[in-house]
Amino acid sequence: MASEQQKPVHIIGGGLAGSEAAWQLARAGLNVVLHEMRPVRGTDAHQTGGLAELVCSNSFRSDDHESNAVGLMHEEMRRANSLIIAAADAHKVPAGSALAVDRDGFSAAVEKALEAEPLVEIRREEIQGLPLDDWDSVIIATGPLTSPPLADAVAELTGDTGLAFFDAIAPIIYKDSIDFDKVWFQSRYDKGDGADYINLPLDETQYNDFIDGILAADKVSFHDWEANTPYFEGCLPIEVMAERGRKTLSFGPMKPVGLTNPHSPDIKPHAIIQLRQDNALGTLYNMVGFQTKMTYGEQKRIFTTIPGLENAEFARLGGLHRNTFLNAPKLLDETLRLKLRSQIRFAGQITGCEG
Repeated sequence: MASEQQKPVHIIGGGLAGSEAAWQLARAGLNVVLHEMRPVRGTDAHQTGGLAELVCSNSFRSDDHESNAVGLMHEEMRRANSLIIAAADAHKVPAGSALAVDRDGFSAAVEKALEAEPLVEIRREEIQGLPLDDWDSVIIATGPLTSPPLADAVAELTGDTGLAFFDAIAPIIYKDSIDFDKVWFQSRYDKGDGADYINLPLDETQYNDFIDGILAADKVSFHDWEANTPYFEGCLPIEVMAERGRKTLSFGPMKPVGLTNPHSPDIKPHAIIQLRQDNALGTLYNMVGFQTKMTYGEQKRIFTTIPGLENAEFARLGGLHRNTFLNAPKLLDETLRLKLRSQIRFAGQITGCEG
């Protein structure tokens, strides 16, 4: 048990990295103060004030520890008694070989565990500047949507404005608004349970009409100071992919391989859109790989031209947000400590890792 004289470790940010750090430190017998600004101050991507809120149900990606590096990391975390992975395993939803979760259940499980931990104190407050001098040990795990005043304070100290990219989120659809006379359940190559995804087939004409639609659609405009910010290549908006070539989407998130339409088994679709279960009840489905910067009105107009989604109702529409992160090789040492103030460490996506 930690000594009452031991000063706590302060963790700023209650996302995945911050929550896991708090859990592991408490397991080691250290006192922790976990500072989370939500719901006092929200972000452009989060919808709740819950700890470890995920923007995407598939944020954990592959869970195949034998042939995928991400899956291997999951297995290593399981063996280290990770709270994050334990909560993900407890709230996983069908997603083939990927680890996808019910986002609300996952967040609630992480928050419940940390609230019940006597060595962890959770403070709902925004830290607007660099940690106080009497904080002997600090972990900043505020992610890519760090509070602007805190980000500005780090930039002022380091003389480095940091790096940034645009990230995007995909729409979510109510299952009962999908026309199942035109779609079917199947995992690509029958992975997982073999029927983890809803598949929406398009013939060549429908595909080309869809491409024309997203290329001509009204998009969210950028501010002048955002003009040179790149996109995250691993999560490109569909219209940006289409701009790179008309066939790009059909070789990417809309590839038709490994799937057979039982409604027309002898006809090979030109492209297929997949929907992945987004909650434990199975009432919500996420459009896989369909991040977008189209305006809300254009999303509704164009997505309801997709076979099976003519009467679709959306629980969430897609969007775009600007993520910032540190130039870690320049500012941090090999243990992720800030070179200018060694009592401050950084963790998670703010360091520039993918997450």
